[in-house]
Amino acid sequence: MILTDIIPSHTLAQWLLSHIARFLGFFGLGANTLAREIIYVVIIVGIAVLIGWTLSYLIRISIRKVIMVRNPALGRELIEGHVLTRCGRIIPPLFVLALIPFAIKGSSLVNIMLIRGVLVYTVVILCIALSAIASFAWNRFEAKRNTRNLPLRGILDTIIGVLWVITAIVCVAIIVDKSPAVLLGGLGAFAAVLMLVFKDSILGLVAGLQLSQNDMLHVGDWIVVSSAQANGIVIDASLTTIKVQNWDNTIVTIPPYTLVSGAFQNWRGMTESGVRQIARSILFDLYSISALTDSDTDALVRKYPSLASYVKKLREAGHLVPDPAIAAVNGTIATNMGLFRAYMCQWLIDNPCISKDNQILVRLMAPTENGIPLQIWCFTSTTAWTAYEAIQSDLFEHIVTTAPDFGLRVFNETSGADVLTVDLPDRKTLAPQETPAPVAPAKE
Repeated sequence: MILTDIIPSHTLAQWLLSHIARFLGFFGLGANTLAREIIYVVIIVGIAVLIGWTLSYLIRISIRKVIMVRNPALGRELIEGHVLTRCGRIIPPLFVLALIPFAIKGSSLVNIMLIRGVLVYTVVILCIALSAIASFAWNRFEAKRNTRNLPLRGILDTIIGVLWVITAIVCVAIIVDKSPAVLLGGLGAFAAVLMLVFKDSILGLVAGLQLSQNDMLHVGDWIVVSSAQANGIVIDASLTTIKVQNWDNTIVTIPPYTLVSGAFQNWRGMTESGVRQIARSILFDLYSISALTDSDTDALVRKYPSLASYVKKLREAGHLVPDPAIAAVNGTIATNMGLFRAYMCQWLIDNPCISKDNQILVRLMAPTENGIPLQIWCFTSTTAWTAYEAIQSDLFEHIVTTAPDFGLRVFNETSGADVLTVDLPDRKTLAPQETPAPVAPAKE
């Protein structure tokens, strides 16, 4: 072993073996080599573990104190991630590997099995330490550099997965006493099987890279995936799953390649813009639309003074004056619907909850069998869900309450309240009708 040349423990091993043989001589077992080696191995392993854990503890305490003084935040992250603890576990098996070869002959089966077992344990502990270091580095990158919350955790999962695959190959090579290169060469025959086994991981890695490269998804985005019944906030994006917390607090897990191969809606643009669109229609009875006289227009202007400047401008122009601005009054004074459209445009412009930097539009859609739709197209100045719904509700409540003043009727399907009912008297209370007496024929 290489460590036996570095750590000078040969004299100590022989001295300890001689004392063990002298101790066994009192029981007549001084010539029993196997008993001597077993006792020595137990003592050496105990001493190595004790020294290793002691040294590991002292190193961890020293490093922790130095880091906590110079960079407390970094020290807390190292402690919370158990990085120093997992790295310190490498020291005890190294001491065991350094001392065991001096107690047991190289051709001994116990020596071979024990050394291979310690080597396998050392490789596994080394992989755990490297995984902890990789996770720590990822957390630092996630907190400091990944300001856009890109779904890059799949790369960390891939690195850890590759480490464990390499660890498994090395452990098998140690157990069967073969070169890892030979095992890697033999894995080529199982490439198809491995691709089937790791299909989700491979697709997840590729999908994660595409989502990150094209900036399609961030942790914290509100997404809608109809095929997966997902409508909520992305709380985690890993190599194999994307977790979405719906508004009812249920968690939906989606494979990353589902988002790449299919379609999903991301509301991040709405959140970042600071405004949210209202695009909803309300139906009006087509027969309630009629022409307006000047007296009718003046009466509506007196009731709604916000229309005065617009009506005055149209009367002076003598015709319709369309305004191409994104926040402009659009309507006519020829019909009650045209004047109502102008009023609603002005009402939206005057409303402080409606954004003036985005399109404001009140327009008539294609007529249907249920009436003619009036669509409101505007953007609220907030993206908060509760405030948005309150603004939208107030808007359409105002439409319903003011439309009758313009002679317009909002369409609604006939219900029981619209049918005239008449209370008829009970049949039992009706008096029986008298049968008229027969009339005798007149005599000639």
